[in-house]
Amino acid sequence: MRLLVSVASASEAEAALAGGADLIDAKDPFAGALGAVPLSTLRDIHAAVRGCRPVTSALGDASDGDTIERAAFEYAAAGSAFVKVGFAPTVNMAHVEQLTQAAVRGASAGGRGACGVVAVAYADADGVTRPRPDALIDVAARAQTIGILLDTADKHGPGLRQLMTPDALASWVTRAHNAGLTVALAGKLTADDVGFARDAGADIAGFRGAACEGGRTGRVTAERVRLLSIRSAAEMAV
Repeated sequence: MRLLVSVASASEAEAALAGGADLIDAKDPFAGALGAVPLSTLRDIHAAVRGCRPVTSALGDASDGDTIERAAFEYAAAGSAFVKVGFAPTVNMAHVEQLTQAAVRGASAGGRGACGVVAVAYADADGVTRPRPDALIDVAARAQTIGILLDTADKHGPGLRQLMTPDALASWVTRAHNAGLTVALAGKLTADDVGFARDAGADIAGFRGAACEGGRTGRVTAERVRLLSIRSAAEMAV
């Protein structure tokens, strides 16, 4: 299981790298669950990482095909290993599939085939303003995304561990794996949740708040990332 740490700046990227993160994820925590950083900030993050780790990017929640295709192209062209796209504004799954396909086209073209798309489902989805997680698996597979992330949209509400039982989560992960998708888990995970993510079968566990001093809108520190890295290594050795 790989450790992904979301960073908002080059200095945070340096801290995540020093702490042992496997993936450095560019995200603006002040702009929601999937806030995109400016392209200039993404380039600064790339420069700070110096090619030592893959850099990934959040693109926000898609509502327009042309817009998300262009954004996926631009962030892929800037060097993202994959881009994360959510779909909070709609539960029309035909529209969600069209948006996902648009993101895949943009990422593939911008990254010359080297950048994939990770579709983002929300464990706190209500089925009215956000697609339910089960509904997104088949869409993500048909659209040829490389993976799916289960996160939480409301960062003031309960985390993934409070929203899903271990059995329900493991079942969801298995279904996504059977569809050929890499699976990432996030959503207010703490260092104590590393084993929870591993036991569910996650390929990637994503962290922001647990990697920061002062919560998710605080500052990523090497010490906090190192703790996550140590916990992850210990859990994988069990």
